[in-house]
Amino acid sequence: MNVPFDKKKNSAAVDRPFLSVWEIEAYYGESYIVQNVSFDIHEGEILALLGRNGAGKTSTLRTIARLGNPELKHGEIWLDHQPLHLMKSHQAAAAGIALVPEDRCIIAGLTVEENLQLAQIAPPIGWSLERIYELFPRLKERRKQEGVTLSGGEQQMLAIARALARDIKVLLLDEPYEGLAPVIVQEIAKTLKIIRDQGITTVIVEQNAVAALKLADRAVILDTGSVVFDGSAEEVLNNETLRAEYLAI
Repeated sequence: MNVPFDKKKNSAAVDRPFLSVWEIEAYYGESYIVQNVSFDIHEGEILALLGRNGAGKTSTLRTIARLGNPELKHGEIWLDHQPLHLMKSHQAAAAGIALVPEDRCIIAGLTVEENLQLAQIAPPIGWSLERIYELFPRLKERRKQEGVTLSGGEQQMLAIARALARDIKVLLLDEPYEGLAPVIVQEIAKTLKIIRDQGITTVIVEQNAVAALKLADRAVILDTGSVVFDGSAEEVLNNETLRAEYLAI
């Protein structure tokens, strides 16, 4: 079993995995979606989880977040010595997992600031509103505006900011660039690098594979629910055969 290393016991722990996904198998009913998937992520890394449509990327994120659908039938998930595979979704969230879903789930009827405040009703509380607004000045400008009336890029910023309002260790992003103009994609990528520099580990699922690879330190590629590549993002960018076979780029 690949259990994260105790940083307090060994100075070499920086080279040990912070999040370990170990031989997970997950199902929707009788459908076998995630098939024996394993990978490790070091603290502060950005990992691009890539693959064609239907490869099992979103299902893997949902399994890590312990949403219960798909259902984890086998395997283990460890976050800094914490057994996520034994937790419910609210327990995984309290342990430091935050999933920003593809549809962003901005709450209608609430302003930008109210969406952020709602995330801080119960502990563990993360970034202050002042710190969030420093990273997202556009949200500060629109803090009294209803969240669902923001542009697509601004809604994505709000969804990420709402995750940071909690005390998180791992940020899971599902298609954060979908439907956004290239200039907004670049802006969000810069923001994610700043978040990475704050020590938050990030997993990004994205159909815009090139943009994700330029952001990421490492890449894992899934094909029909299984891992077919685990290595550096640069290696994928430089391997035309690999990109054509599994990413169609």
